[in-house]
Amino acid sequence: MASVLLPLAKGFEELEAVALIDVMRRGGIEVRTAYLEDELQGNLVLGANGITVQADTSIKNIISDDFDMMVLPGGWGGTYALAENARVQELLKEFKEKKVVGAMCAAPYALKKAGVLGEKYTAYPGAVEEIDHPGYVSDQKVVEDGNVMTSQGPGTAVCFGLAIVKRLVGEETAQQIKEGMLLGYC
Repeated sequence: MASVLLPLAKGFEELEAVALIDVMRRGGIEVRTAYLEDELQGNLVLGANGITVQADTSIKNIISDDFDMMVLPGGWGGTYALAENARVQELLKEFKEKKVVGAMCAAPYALKKAGVLGEKYTAYPGAVEEIDHPGYVSDQKVVEDGNVMTSQGPGTAVCFGLAIVKRLVGEETAQQIKEGMLLGYC
């Protein structure tokens, strides 16, 4: 079974995180969420829109060999925290070497900070200037560049989840989820 790590930091975009987790789990992917050590509420992480999500474990307990991919939801508050967290940055580098990394919305900023952002990427249009990296693709919901996958924002989260399922599990499973969720737009 494929396994994905999804770290959560205060200020994460809830719709992106929950949609990704939901779609990946529908595809049979084991998804584990991790909170940062400095979260005041322990494993309860407050999102950008006031929704609290309970994470599974601390990022300090994560071993990259246990996962096939690491995916970052957006939201500037969470993105800045992920970009400044030494363990997250270390894990991104480990994953990029031999696995897959993904980020959406503002979170490609954290990939850039770790030095793992691909040559081509997409992101939330309002984040592109701060990401400050050539190769921005504005007209695709999901961009894959080698071991790096990126997506635009809340409205593309389900499509991003499907692209991850397709990559880690297969086209047939992704198509079944798409049909079952009535997703004609991905």
